[in-house]
Amino acid sequence: MPSTETFREAPSLARVFVRAAVAGKKSGTTLPDTELVLAGHEVDRGRLMDYQRLCGFAVDDALPHTYPHLLGFPLQVELMGRSSFPLPLPGLVHVENTITVRRTITASDVIDVAVHAEHLRDHPRGRQVDLVTEASVEGEPVWSGRSTYLARGKGNPDAQRGAEAPSLPRGFPAAQWSLPGDLGRQYAAVSGDVNPIHLHALTARAMGFPRAIAHGMWTSARVLGALGRRASGPSTSHVWFRKPVLLPGRVDLLVDRSGPLLVAGLRSARTPEVEHLVLTLETA
Repeated sequence: MPSTETFREAPSLARVFVRAAVAGKKSGTTLPDTELVLAGHEVDRGRLMDYQRLCGFAVDDALPHTYPHLLGFPLQVELMGRSSFPLPLPGLVHVENTITVRRTITASDVIDVAVHAEHLRDHPRGRQVDLVTEASVEGEPVWSGRSTYLARGKGNPDAQRGAEAPSLPRGFPAAQWSLPGDLGRQYAAVSGDVNPIHLHALTARAMGFPRAIAHGMWTSARVLGALGRRASGPSTSHVWFRKPVLLPGRVDLLVDRSGPLLVAGLRSARTPEVEHLVLTLETA
């Protein structure tokens, strides 16, 4: 049976990132048999409103499709930053994410959030792992998410890559967004994700990026926000992150509603062949 650690407050992401930066190299073949739980979380409506506005969701009491990820993410980082976790936190790349909303969650709900790691595996470009987040209200599972991270390194060319992403929709964009240079800092203020690659060009360059990059979960949330109310109720999304969005920048939103699944994505407005993400949405 896995051990359980319960938090009454979310871990400080800044503290975890600093601790991970000085920890040095890690290696291993097993994941920690630990579940981290944030118990009895009461939604801060002010923070919720700031998130809704920044990501393009309607401002009301319904939690956006992606909002519970914010509650689980500090637990994910806390777990990945520990010495018992076999992959180094600095340099981990969020490559894929799935979310299932079982029922609409509101700001009046008191939420318990649990996180664990599973499925450590080889990848052609390194190793991958899944961080699984489950949210419940009064013991009822209401939301789940699976975040897949890649640690680049010596890979296994015979390893499976996972589910293949659909093609990005073609044609004229449904919208074009100009993203400011401080978007990463704006999202960090709302989410608590203070990873240096998002905050400033200087800290991003130290991590190998020419400029600061937008948070991947902001880009997916902004796409879902643009799709309207259909993303707020029971639904499942699957997003594949491709090239990072450099800040400042301009992106095109593309949407295809013709198939059984809604498919949407982002590409560079200046260089359309550069694809940033593709996303599918299935509603109940």
